[in-house]
Amino acid sequence: MDTQKLLDRGETLHAEFKRNLGDRELYETVVCLANGEGGVLLVGVDNDGSVVGAPPRHGDHTDPHRVAAAIQNNTDPSLPVEVRMEQFANGEVLRIDVPMADPGPVGTKKGLYVKRVLGADGKPACVPITPQELVSRAIITRGIDPGSAPVAGADWDALDAKEFDRFRRLCALSGGDRHMANMADNDICRALGLIPRSHPVSLGMILLFGTPEALRRWVPTAEVLFQDSRDSSATNQELRLPLLQLAEHVQELLAVREATTEVIIGAHRVDIPLISSSTRREAVANALVHRDYSVLGPIVIRLSENEFGITSPGGFPPGVTIANILEQSRPRSIALADAFKRAGMVERRGKGVNEMFESQLRAGRDMPSYALSSADSVALSVPLSTTDLDLVRFLAAIQTERQHDLSLEQLRVVHEVKASGALTSSELAEFLSMTPATSRSVSRTLVEQGILEVRGQGRNRRFHLTARFYDLAKDRAAYVRLKQIDPLQQEQMVLDYVATYGQITRSIAMDLCQIGVSDARRLLKSLTAQGKLELRGIRRGAHYVLPSR
Repeated sequence: MDTQKLLDRGETLHAEFKRNLGDRELYETVVCLANGEGGVLLVGVDNDGSVVGAPPRHGDHTDPHRVAAAIQNNTDPSLPVEVRMEQFANGEVLRIDVPMADPGPVGTKKGLYVKRVLGADGKPACVPITPQELVSRAIITRGIDPGSAPVAGADWDALDAKEFDRFRRLCALSGGDRHMANMADNDICRALGLIPRSHPVSLGMILLFGTPEALRRWVPTAEVLFQDSRDSSATNQELRLPLLQLAEHVQELLAVREATTEVIIGAHRVDIPLISSSTRREAVANALVHRDYSVLGPIVIRLSENEFGITSPGGFPPGVTIANILEQSRPRSIALADAFKRAGMVERRGKGVNEMFESQLRAGRDMPSYALSSADSVALSVPLSTTDLDLVRFLAAIQTERQHDLSLEQLRVVHEVKASGALTSSELAEFLSMTPATSRSVSRTLVEQGILEVRGQGRNRRFHLTARFYDLAKDRAAYVRLKQIDPLQQEQMVLDYVATYGQITRSIAMDLCQIGVSDARRLLKSLTAQGKLELRGIRRGAHYVLPSR
């Protein structure tokens, strides 16, 4: 990201500002960013984003190549970074782009291991990496599957024959690996890569097939809290079961709480579930398979009036972030993931998260979110908001006409455009964490298919839904408003309003011009930059007036 944009946004989980740093503090700050999600360190900048200039580090200047070499020589394992100097009006800024440690962790040569997280006050902070997290990351770094790690003192008496029968039953069903349905217990463990060399039993064998006593003794962290806070079905259950049995039991708890919304599409009645079966299946399985069992705390599954949520101890597996979760599929334990796949408990292509997003979007609801995840936990939130029936009908009509479904990327773009009214391809790329090339390609395809229309020229090209959507929604006036009001007209409408009533707020501009929050923000910012409006007040009191003469 452009340095000026970083300064404008202020310090975040991925951006750290420092007025000046000694060598030791420099290495520690770089390590902290690398053990988080990576980011940018700007030296010569105050916490408020104002440039004060970075003092020279090598005589009368700073050599970026020497800074990069020093960082690489003082981190273990050596961390390659990109370093450059950038000139601003108030002085030079030393910019250091730090990659995420993959798989990590990375420390200083003096043995310091810290990571960047959001503190209790919501501000970024560097905190020590705990011993159990170091062990967990080290196992992955050495290429050892945590599910295959040996368990000292455990033997086959710690395993339950009924759980092997459960695995064979699941394999025999549609979606399972039928070749394993008739295997002996020992052959199942060998085929899954679970039998360690030096001990009879592994952690994965206990998790999948262990007795309750074995789970309590060797994997006390294998616990799930199932909470339903709704008045009609309130419950709070503590569950300690082998993983396959646990997955089936949680699915049963969710299934009995399922509800549907009936939609008439043409001559057909379609039931839209509160939580789709694929979302229930993948969300629960991902939590059980991908959590870090070296970290204390239970998996918490929550149902409320507005949300289906799951929180798992331990952060994302190395290499997976909130931004790339739809592209990356990296199980923490390949053996556990393979067991669930062969049992037919997850999507076999390894695209379960994508399927979860698709099912939500096709149901006319907001996308699942991992926004509350941190370095210490993975938090999934699946909104249970009211279904957008107009959008469901529109998507169903498209599918019927074209005889194929929209892709996940296309669904995401359509939903974002529907929510915002009209967006540029660069805004779509930013809001949906897409590359600009992908955003342009998907938008262009949707225009060619007659799903989106374009208005404006050059950088002002905005995409909005076609008249077909508003026709199906029986809101043709909305299409006319959206189609006919271009940016110049919007500017004049805002100026006329302020001339008449003295001031305008962002929410009034949104309603006046029938645009989304991002469009209104951009419109008012443009008028302010042109000197046609002045901003007064902050936060809720912010409003715009004509400039004083």
